Amino acid sequence: MRSITILALTSVLALPSGCSKPAPNPPQQGMTVQQAVSDPARPAAFSKADALRKPAETLEFSGLKSGMVVGEFYPAGGYFTRMISDVVGPSGHVYAIENAGWNDSVKDDRKMLAEGKWKNVSLDVQPFGTVKFPQPLDLAWVTQNYHDLKIPQYGPGGKPVDTVAFDRAVYAALKPGGIFFILDHQGPASLTPAEIAKMHRIDRDLVVKEVTSAGFKLAGEGNFLRNPADDHSKPIFDPSIRGHTDQYALKFVKPAR
Repeated sequence: MRSITILALTSVLALPSGCSKPAPNPPQQGMTVQQAVSDPARPAAFSKADALRKPAETLEFSGLKSGMVVGEFYPAGGYFTRMISDVVGPSGHVYAIENAGWNDSVKDDRKMLAEGKWKNVSLDVQPFGTVKFPQPLDLAWVTQNYHDLKIPQYGPGGKPVDTVAFDRAVYAALKPGGIFFILDHQGPASLTPAEIAKMHRIDRDLVVKEVTSAGFKLAGEGNFLRNPADDHSKPIFDPSIRGHTDQYALKFVKPAR
């Protein structure tokens, strides 16, 4: 009788509990940076530009991680968008904002989405300088376009965007501890909007001054695209310097509460 009782108790203990919950599935991870750069789904023309644009170094420096919510300003056909999408993966999202005045870029962005692979990317077409996202961001991203905000003909009503107000809006859109990543072409100090429109450059110190005035802290600076042979005197599209301009990468952080 004793052995029967022990056997019965063992059987009861072996039964699954009706109150137990299955372990949650781990979040789906995105690609590594190197996998994203090597993704064969990237257009061949973009991949050919990698030697000059150094996307692996750019992505690594920016702090991009799997699962992040990213706001990308002005993707212009998605050179970085596709790689950002790969890295953040299915558990992350990329909210891309394109300038409504750049018809070719809007067309190229929509062509990218029509490829059907980039399911974690959303596109919003808005007046230049708009900062509007459906959820708080881990990372705000603008590459080679901060200077464009200063150019009157690109802005609403033919006026330049108030870049300090733009920076404050980005600050508000980020989570505490979120990153604001800016990469641009180094320009001489004190360029006027008309000169920026001609040169498509902006002084690094001006960008730092404006962004930190919005409450950000400069957390890092990347020199992987610096070129001391560029004396900053020519427009970036000048054949003698195109593709080889002196560029800075700046990582700003919104302080955690």
